[in-house]
Amino acid sequence: MASTSAAEPGIRFSDRTRRSALGLRLMVLVMHVVFVGAVFLLDSTPDRRIHEEPWYIAVYGGLVFIAIVQYFYTAGSSPGCLIVCFGFMCYQPPRTRHCHDCDKCVLQFDHHCVWLGTCIGKKNHCRFWWYIFEETILCIWTAALYIDSLRLDVKKAWWKDFIGVILLAALIFILIFLLLLLIFHTYIALTNQTTYEVARRKRIFYLRGIPDKVHPFSKGICRNIYSFCFSREKGYDLEAVPPLEELEARAAPYTCRDIICCRCC
Repeated sequence: MASTSAAEPGIRFSDRTRRSALGLRLMVLVMHVVFVGAVFLLDSTPDRRIHEEPWYIAVYGGLVFIAIVQYFYTAGSSPGCLIVCFGFMCYQPPRTRHCHDCDKCVLQFDHHCVWLGTCIGKKNHCRFWWYIFEETILCIWTAALYIDSLRLDVKKAWWKDFIGVILLAALIFILIFLLLLLIFHTYIALTNQTTYEVARRKRIFYLRGIPDKVHPFSKGICRNIYSFCFSREKGYDLEAVPPLEELEARAAPYTCRDIICCRCC
């Protein structure tokens, strides 16, 4: 396998793209403040819990802080880029793609995330997964607080209930999106795929002719998880497509022996 080093973490943006990314990051921060702040402004239950169960609010506040920190940490991280870009050459290494938004050739390119303002690739895909996971837990917890507020405190002003219902509906919509995103990225992590490969499988040159149910870069669930979580910070081996004989063997149905030998792992 060919080996190459990751480039410097900084990614070049145009002034317009940079302003757009900063605006979206500010919007995400404001959304956290609005949804979380409304829990305390529209209901007195959290205020009582601060005195009766301080650990409960402390854990909730800690989760909010961790989710926000993880967002900015992921947004500022490098996806892993090649020093020499193959975007405009005749040959491009498998699993790399030139991103026109970042103007970089990204290793194991997954997608360019508009909300984060950066690409998701080999080096920050795991951080992106953790961010989605933390936001999903935070949305579930916050939605539960809204439901408790609407169900228990029936004496508060009608306009507070109205605002609470609107925010709860928006939160449920966001939660559904996050859950689907979390499930999808868990699936591609377990099978060592990328969003780009799933979406454009038939158009990618190194995946042409490979059966749909065969994942050529999968090393088994356990090794896929290890590779996903503990990708090396320095250097990266460009993955080669396995030979046709190996791919045909993977396409064969599972037997009892394969299950006993943990072929999928």
